[in-house]
Amino acid sequence: MEIGLMVEGQNGLTWERWLHILALAERLGFPTLFRSDHYFIGPQQDSLEAYVSFAVAARETSRIRFGPLVSPVTFRSPVDVARMAAQVDLLSGGRFVMGLGAGWNEAEHRAYGIPFPAIGERFARLEEAIRLMKALWSEGPVTFEGKYYRVEGANLLPKPARGRPPILIGGSGERKTLRLVAKYADEWNAVNVSPEVYAQKVAVLERHCEAVGRDPATIRRSMMTFAVIGPDERTLDRATERMMTMWGAARPAMGGQPGMSLAEYRAVLRSRGMVVGGKEEVLEALGRYAEAGLQEVQFQHFLFDDDTVPEFLAAEVVPAAKGL
Repeated sequence: MEIGLMVEGQNGLTWERWLHILALAERLGFPTLFRSDHYFIGPQQDSLEAYVSFAVAARETSRIRFGPLVSPVTFRSPVDVARMAAQVDLLSGGRFVMGLGAGWNEAEHRAYGIPFPAIGERFARLEEAIRLMKALWSEGPVTFEGKYYRVEGANLLPKPARGRPPILIGGSGERKTLRLVAKYADEWNAVNVSPEVYAQKVAVLERHCEAVGRDPATIRRSMMTFAVIGPDERTLDRATERMMTMWGAARPAMGGQPGMSLAEYRAVLRSRGMVVGGKEEVLEALGRYAEAGLQEVQFQHFLFDDDTVPEFLAAEVVPAAKGL
């Protein structure tokens, strides 16, 4: 079991903090550092543009894999995404991961004037975009005639470092997302599901793989989690307060109730399958995920001004998780 980090780039992330987190991830030996690709979720705050930040990551790090968890297909032309991804991958020496999704946050689309089609069209666009991007990364020139995207004689140069970046698809929807994972993804990233639910999703993915004639073992399996973890009660309290602030506005169902204590709110999060607690609780959860075939967990680092949780993970959890 590998342990990585993830940050929400729209939640007040500044250039100073991004540079610090990049150096921190490298120093502590994390294999991956992913970030979200959003304008905002909930209150509008400082929000670093994802692909500019990836170019910085390519130059400021030398070892970690990085990329978006995930880029909505609605935000940009797949031609532009393919071009940026190829150049960031080349700049980083082949460490970029192309995370893609259909998009879900209607509020940010509406605020910034971005079309937000119905869910069926968004997934159709995602599939077509993946096909087009893979074609553009191959030997050109390329002519592509799709329902939503077209190119004629396009030779995207320079090419990526490794032929193409690995494609990661994020989400756990059984009918659409996992079907696309089986057809196209090098990596599947689930989002914050319990070990029991994760095992059910694995079974669905395996059925989709059987339908398209693919060995499910060829798909890397990772998960991003909104865990409330730390080495002591003070750290858990800070993380809980931050979670209540974030989710109270962005996800009211997870925001807790008025007057609820921090300990009571942690109990609510735990009841919803989240990883909550110290080293023993984290390792117990990781063991159950490992039994279901999960290979990597990216813990969200949402206290940008406090290195306690990444240092706790690196010192106490990572060594023990190697045996899972």
